[in-house]
Amino acid sequence: MSEAEESSPAAGACVLVVLGGVVVAVAFAVDEAAGVLTVITAGTVALWRSARRPVSDSSATPPPPPEPPSGDVYARETGRAREIRRTVGEGYLIFPEIEYTTDG
Repeated sequence: MSEAEESSPAAGACVLVVLGGVVVAVAFAVDEAAGVLTVITAGTVALWRSARRPVSDSSATPPPPPEPPSGDVYARETGRAREIRRTVGEGYLIFPEIEYTTDG
């Protein structure tokens, strides 16, 4: 098939909508009660199908982040304090010593 001849999901959906409209129109032409019953039945089936679809598990653990590229520079805390400052009241601010490392 060439690119112009490939089918698309939208084209298939349009065909199904048109066919459904024809079925409903024929049902209304036969009897108004049959048309209403057809619309109610189609709605019930659509609701039942959407309710039976599996629900995605949003509590799943996300995949691990990709490995960092080699040769980049990263900062990490060494565990030693660079500076300790007393704050207003009884608190202290501790500034860690930072070490720069390269991966690779």
